[in-house]
Amino acid sequence: MNAMSTTMILPPATLGMLGGGQLGGFFVAAAHELGYQVWVLDPDKNSPAARSADRHFCADYDDFAALDEFAAGCAAITTEFENVPAATLDYLAKFVPVRPSGSAVAICQNRIAEKSFLRDHGLSHGPFAVIRSAEDINNAAPTLFPAILKVARFGYDGKGQATVVNREEAITAFARFKGEACVLEKRLALDYEISVILARDQDGRVCCFPTGENQHTRGILDVSIVPARTSDNLRREAEVLAARIAEKLDYIGTMGVEFFVSGGQLVINEMAPRPHNSGHYTLDACVTNQFEQQVRALCGLPLGEPRAHSVAVMVNLLGDLWFEQRAGGEHYREPDWSTLYAFPDLKLHMYGKHHARPGRKMGHFTVLGSDMSSVLETALAARRAIGIEGE
Repeated sequence: MNAMSTTMILPPATLGMLGGGQLGGFFVAAAHELGYQVWVLDPDKNSPAARSADRHFCADYDDFAALDEFAAGCAAITTEFENVPAATLDYLAKFVPVRPSGSAVAICQNRIAEKSFLRDHGLSHGPFAVIRSAEDINNAAPTLFPAILKVARFGYDGKGQATVVNREEAITAFARFKGEACVLEKRLALDYEISVILARDQDGRVCCFPTGENQHTRGILDVSIVPARTSDNLRREAEVLAARIAEKLDYIGTMGVEFFVSGGQLVINEMAPRPHNSGHYTLDACVTNQFEQQVRALCGLPLGEPRAHSVAVMVNLLGDLWFEQRAGGEHYREPDWSTLYAFPDLKLHMYGKHHARPGRKMGHFTVLGSDMSSVLETALAARRAIGIEGE
């Protein structure tokens, strides 16, 4: 390990964040609390993180003049989402520590690379086939169907995915994706879904937050329940698998690993090389939250204590809440937040995004307590009160 990687970066150093969404915004807040300054590079002039950052580079991720100036002023750089080009991370790493590395992000940002990584390292994964042409679909094993066809790049929150029953439907979906490289994944019978958020430092030490149980609606995370309502053995196994992934990636930073539980067995679904939506409960329920861990890992500080001091249920607030159906069409209006403030054990976090649209993550709330059944009951009551439909 070279001298650069072992040097502790202390306040008031300036840290760089690639991406200016809500994850970047929480990073800025955590870094400021620890005494750092933060520069954000994001092409969106309205990016939430830019509002609180010390400086905003409103530039594309391949704008090398901006990247040069950005690197010159930062002591270390990280990213808030996996779709920052890995080549950008590699370029910046020539001048300044970048964590996680471009090579780790490159695996996580491409489903073909991700599934191949799991297979090659003997890590639990579902059956899949790489699809680059309609012929690949014709050659896929019949046991893969029914399946889910997913684009290899830039798919998230259910986007770029299609459930297919047979080859014909898969070929039709592949054409709809305009021939983009895909993975065809066998659709598993799910018991439930869980996730592990962890942080790994430059010395290989791993700290796992309590495992969460996740429920999705239309492919978007809806509710996270912490701790997951599962066995201690399965929780420990999930933590071991997540830590092994981080080790094999030589990962430094905060990351999320999503698991399916199928027939009582863990199946790794996805890796996120960043803080994760299902880890937002850590902001209110844990001694150290996932964004402070991201700062600590980036700067070579000792990782914080990840222990939860409360049971927690987190609920996402999507842009759909800003729209209501009226005679004559859809009407835009601000939700009545007083319905949430009426719950004393509820913590509301709004992301400050410029405008709402259906399916867009605009905020979340977390209900805290000591008894899971009462916390879950309160969270679902608050969810109904603000107007989220379905159970």
